[in-house]
Amino acid sequence: MAAGFAQWGNDLYTGRRSYDIVGRRRVWYTISAVLVLITAVLLIKPGLNPGIEFRGGSEFVISGVTDTEQQSAIDAVQSIAPEESPRVATLGTSSLRVQTAELTNDEVEKVKAALAEAYGVSTDEVTSSFIGPTWGQDVSQKALRGLAVFLVFVTIVMTVYFRNWRMALAALIALFHDLVITVGIYAGVGWEVTPATVIGFLTILGYSIYDTVVVFDKVRENTADALQQSRYTYAEKANLAVNQTLVRSINTSVVALLPVTAILFVGTFILGAGTLRDIALALFIGMAIGTFSSIFLATPLEVTLREREPAIRAHTRKVLEARAHAAGLEGAEGAADQALVPSVQVGALRPGAHQGTAAQPKRKPRR
Repeated sequence: MAAGFAQWGNDLYTGRRSYDIVGRRRVWYTISAVLVLITAVLLIKPGLNPGIEFRGGSEFVISGVTDTEQQSAIDAVQSIAPEESPRVATLGTSSLRVQTAELTNDEVEKVKAALAEAYGVSTDEVTSSFIGPTWGQDVSQKALRGLAVFLVFVTIVMTVYFRNWRMALAALIALFHDLVITVGIYAGVGWEVTPATVIGFLTILGYSIYDTVVVFDKVRENTADALQQSRYTYAEKANLAVNQTLVRSINTSVVALLPVTAILFVGTFILGAGTLRDIALALFIGMAIGTFSSIFLATPLEVTLREREPAIRAHTRKVLEARAHAAGLEGAEGAADQALVPSVQVGALRPGAHQGTAAQPKRKPRR
């Protein structure tokens, strides 16, 4: 299996095998648009579920319980503050977390006693804390400020490095796509948005842009002489770059997702609600979506933008017309488009590569 995968990757790199990812870009655009639309709806309904760090309130943690049934905690809180609708979460196998709105000191003490009695533990096993909403607001403001600085630097660096602002624009659109889908799915799951979640959202931006830059670097390498040759179009050379980096993207994603999956499993099924679970879910969704966008969205978007340039458009027309002429379709209506229909095997020209038996020297016949 490993040998087959290696051969598959080698075929993709040399161009012996190719998937028309750039040519079918309308399909990927449609899929991305649908995903963004669905997740945008999820952001509205049910919307994000802010954690106590963002809305403020009192938090109680009950340790050493033998029964993690949550209704007892709700009843205990409402026996002291009937108007409260506490949020109860299980932490691991023997702890519970109860969150309420801000309570007075007297109410806090009474709730601690009620919770201890409900679960049969001493009041020492029930801890309480108060978190003000300003702390979460401060975290949010710093996160937004960091995001703005990150986007500005990414735009400048990518424009300078690739010497083309269209690659920077395509990368930013892919980045926005990854962020919206990740946050939307998180909202759909309904887990609380905590500072750990925000850290996860910011982390996936770095991962997404890193994966996109690697693919774009190959696109730049392959298309450096695109206008100096008439064998392939810009889109076909860019498509070769995506195929050449396909195996690398898959390998990188699998290696990155495996430990994140393990953390997500531990955080969800063993430790319960907490920092590990929140950050792992954000990372898992973001990495998976980032891999999709770097392969199926970023480069097709870049090609779409580049094909609006007159030089690229003229070169594409020239290549397709030459191909139509070679196929005997010259003069026919839509000849250039018809010439694009057959799958064009684009591969790097390799000096010394086998050119087929017909290209081999022939032995002179004996007299």
